[in-house]
Amino acid sequence: MTTNVLGISAFYHDSAAALVRDGEIIAAAQEERFSRKKHDPRFPRGAINYCLEEAFIEADELDAVVFYDNPLLTFDRVLQSLLSVAPRGLEQWMHAAPSVLGIKLFAADFIRDYFKTDVPVLFTRHHLSHAASTFYPSPFERAAILTMDGVGEWATTSINLGEGDRITPLKEIQYPHSLGLLYSAFTYFCGFKVNSGEYKLMGLAPYGTPRYADTIRENLISIRPDGSYRLHTEFLGYLDSERMTNDRFAALFDGPPREPESRITRREMDIAASIQVVTEEAVLALARHAREITGATDLCLAGGVALNCVANGKLQREGIFDRVWIQPAAGDAGGALGAALLASYRHFGVPRCVRSDGRDSQHGSYLGPRYSEAEIDAVLDRYQAPRHRITARDERADAIAAAIEQGKTVGYFAGRMEFGPRALGARSILGDPRQAETQVAMNLKIKFRESFRPFAPSVLAERTADYFDIDCGVESPYMLLVAPVREERRLSMETGAFDHGDDDMLSLVRQPRSDIPAVTHIDYSARLQTVGPREHPDYHAVIQAFERRTGCPVIVNTSFNVRGEPIVCSPDDAYRCFMRTGLDLLVLEDSLLWKDEQPEFPDDGSWRKTYELD
Repeated sequence: MTTNVLGISAFYHDSAAALVRDGEIIAAAQEERFSRKKHDPRFPRGAINYCLEEAFIEADELDAVVFYDNPLLTFDRVLQSLLSVAPRGLEQWMHAAPSVLGIKLFAADFIRDYFKTDVPVLFTRHHLSHAASTFYPSPFERAAILTMDGVGEWATTSINLGEGDRITPLKEIQYPHSLGLLYSAFTYFCGFKVNSGEYKLMGLAPYGTPRYADTIRENLISIRPDGSYRLHTEFLGYLDSERMTNDRFAALFDGPPREPESRITRREMDIAASIQVVTEEAVLALARHAREITGATDLCLAGGVALNCVANGKLQREGIFDRVWIQPAAGDAGGALGAALLASYRHFGVPRCVRSDGRDSQHGSYLGPRYSEAEIDAVLDRYQAPRHRITARDERADAIAAAIEQGKTVGYFAGRMEFGPRALGARSILGDPRQAETQVAMNLKIKFRESFRPFAPSVLAERTADYFDIDCGVESPYMLLVAPVREERRLSMETGAFDHGDDDMLSLVRQPRSDIPAVTHIDYSARLQTVGPREHPDYHAVIQAFERRTGCPVIVNTSFNVRGEPIVCSPDDAYRCFMRTGLDLLVLEDSLLWKDEQPEFPDDGSWRKTYELD
């Protein structure tokens, strides 16, 4: 008998839905891709509808709907935390009350009303959902599981042991002590948006020196030998206000927070470097303790902190565990998948089958919708858009590679959309990594974002070790590891003025740092995606074609979107983004569209102002 389970995460940020049938992941997607509202926290109607359509079922065929956390425990945490600082927490209570007393507390009734059926509604716990999301799809029969984020109900960090279909909680750290919230406090202080700007803070860190690291260790966080930690919350504002930091925090770091969109100074660079170093120390300490208390040789990671690919890369290189597997949708969106998997295996007794070939069961995280040629043609006909159709994979790949070789930027839309925050070659912008100007041009003319933001390399899996210093056999298919560029490929940089206090990052960004400068960060690192032929053969073929033409098995891969907008989902999203940016070529499955052949597209620039800048 078939068992269909739908997992939902909602009402905080990054709402999502995932459908699991007999333990197999059928579909998963974030609501933002359908609503076009970045980090959309609302009930995931669009994602749910997609999941049901992909599975070819109606709502009354669901065996259960599983919510990714426990709203009653969340209410308990919010109430107790605010009472502990009363009356100072009144401002925060006014902000939190509509959520904790509103729809989230009555999620079961809301879900049943939405589906208009008496489907069983189950609840799990936030960190258990995270743990399930990473252990069950992993290639491991037994593994330590480490989850780290801002906060669930009470837990902020947990260590679990996964064995077969069981997950056994071992240790946890509770709110207000949170590695995720500490990192977000620095994100806020450096002028970036919490829950989306953490990537910027991580990207900014290599430009600075960790001169504030001791300040952080002495005043903000105490990391114990067993990996547990305590925050000194008197310097933090999230307990009793709407701000992440307070005046005491500002006094530690030489002045008030940076104003969003203002000039980034050396201070912010050094602050970013400092919190990154301390975060890595905490993650490594937790991992060592997880190895000690579980005896497991493999590790699974999830939670928002697991998206810190610099820390992940350091963890991989430390060799604490033989193998590390990280959930690609490690944040709250992945909780929907974890909830569905947990119910499938533990509530309905579906047997878990670990793949015999040593690979995971995440299907490359290509779990979102794909579109037929008929659907694509309907969109292009509406825009009267000229196109060239190339149906042969190798011929199409060569045409795309030729464009990249000529310095063109390519919007690439092929196959099922990715689940998670990374573009993995299904909804990507591609470019030539050999040109130093590629990074600046793509950031400023296409992505409309800060010039210092690094781009990721997609590299043929079999050629990874020729370009990056990574252990043989280690793969990074989900762009969740940072590795150094090999020493022999590096070029020396002129950093004199910058080292002596000149904050002009653009002069550094434009300098070649290796023979693949567009994907080499200032510290000679790269957030790499290894690409094999199994999960996405079309994308693999493009990189192969680029290698045949240039000898370079690496291309630039960044997400197909602009700043403040979610990654494109539909052909219409892709065409509109293509026409409103500096992209030269758009690939929609078999259709290739050149910008200079397209009819005039109305754009007064106002569309950019409709998006919330992140």
